[in-house]
Amino acid sequence: MPGVLSQHVLGGRVCLQLLPRAAYSVCDPAQSLTLGVTLERQQGVHAIDSDRRVDFDTLPGVLAFTPVGVEVFSESASGGEYLLMRLDEPFASQFLPAVSQRVQSAGDRQALTLAREIRRLLLAPQPDLMALEHAALGLIDQAPVTTQYGPDAKAFDPVLDQIAAQFHEQLTLDQLATTYGQNELRFLRDFTRTMGLTPHAYLVEVRLQAARRMIEHTDLPLASIALDSGFAHQSHMGSVFRKHLSMTPSQYRSRF
Repeated sequence: MPGVLSQHVLGGRVCLQLLPRAAYSVCDPAQSLTLGVTLERQQGVHAIDSDRRVDFDTLPGVLAFTPVGVEVFSESASGGEYLLMRLDEPFASQFLPAVSQRVQSAGDRQALTLAREIRRLLLAPQPDLMALEHAALGLIDQAPVTTQYGPDAKAFDPVLDQIAAQFHEQLTLDQLATTYGQNELRFLRDFTRTMGLTPHAYLVEVRLQAARRMIEHTDLPLASIALDSGFAHQSHMGSVFRKHLSMTPSQYRSRF
């Protein structure tokens, strides 16, 4: 498992961990009940409570609920930012249904919104503990009872690949809709329903993630990072950082 970017324990009952985008290979016997939310696209291979390894391509907003004892093997060459919540079983049993296998929901807009809010709070130098507790309980309340697949996300693979390769360019809705093979309105509706994010919000998140990684791992000037990650200018990048992380790029660089 990649190193933890940020972690906080709430009352000894809930451990929140923000895992960074990094290569990993892990076999977790799930000694505690967990909830996990993908914050960015992640590809690799996994095996859920079996020896059968299958390829996975997980999009943002997938909420996974894993009970104690279910072994999860997962491996990825690049990883993806991930919010993991480990729950004390007696505490969790007050809120969550008893399940015997891993269940998940996809394209969960509410879960993604809560996970991003928890990310913002975890990255804050002094997190608001009550706000963190409220967001964590809200996410627990979203835990799926059965696996819900939602619309077929594979149809968006060419679009996601295009965004991954060209996020630093000034992409338009028309370009992405053409790649999808439908008009702009149909593309906008289908993408938002499937991803839990509009195409623009998804593109901004990809740019934010790229900028964060460059700030963490390079000494490039912030103005260069802004342009390299697709923002119009440094002030534009700064407004996105303040909106999503409640800190400026300079503060983020000082923290990480």
